[in-house]
Amino acid sequence: MTSILTNTGAMVALQTLRSTNANLAETQSQISTGKKVNDAKDNAAVWAVSKQMEVDVSAFKVINDTLGTAEATVGTAMAGADRVTDLLNQMKDLAAGAMTDGTDFGEVDNAMQKKIAEITSAINGSQLNGINLLKTDIGNGSANFTALASLDRANGGSVTTANNIVVASADFQTSIQGATVTTITDQASAATALGEIEALIDIAIEGTAKLGASAANISSQRDFVSSLTDSLKNGIGSLVDANMEEASARLQALQTQQQLGVQSLSIANQAPQTILSLFR
Repeated sequence: MTSILTNTGAMVALQTLRSTNANLAETQSQISTGKKVNDAKDNAAVWAVSKQMEVDVSAFKVINDTLGTAEATVGTAMAGADRVTDLLNQMKDLAAGAMTDGTDFGEVDNAMQKKIAEITSAINGSQLNGINLLKTDIGNGSANFTALASLDRANGGSVTTANNIVVASADFQTSIQGATVTTITDQASAATALGEIEALIDIAIEGTAKLGASAANISSQRDFVSSLTDSLKNGIGSLVDANMEEASARLQALQTQQQLGVQSLSIANQAPQTILSLFR
């Protein structure tokens, strides 16, 4: 039955065209934005997960920067510790040389005092951003330097747990700068000073080694955070990024469907006009 009031064919064609246009608009959005999930209305569950991952990526970028600063801070302390060790070795040479007859002990002791002053200067100057890991108080009111290493999120949870790397001060200020080295006035005092200096060298080497281990730990964690950030970015991409090859092929198919839908609607709209022939 043909009706001039109800055109079922046109209704079907119009619904099909609307669906095609909606899919076409979605595909065009994917191509223009590069995302298949651009906001919550596209896929609420996937969008929520991707946003949480983006928050974590942002946090890990900050952590990576702070770890870089921490690595530089420990590196500065290591440079100072190496300088102290070198100066102690020079003092050892002076003391060893004073154990030979004919030594000018006054000159040797004068040189020793200059080395001690250089050690004090090296310890005091080994700071970065107000943190000095060669002092008793490193600059934050304590003997430990704390750096944020990661923010661990429980599975499906919104609460994160902070994990820190703690670097203890080598405290050369007390163990080396505060130590007493016997004044060299004769061969006997030179021998005593030599033993004291060798003990200080052991302290300096041990402290430098601990700082080096902490620096390696920070560097390793920084590499891990960088890799984790890349993995999260890849995960976000797999969730929300559009497949451009698929979108391109779909766009062409939908454009063809749109043209056919327009023609189908046009044909359906012309159907009632055939009734006019009945009244001629």
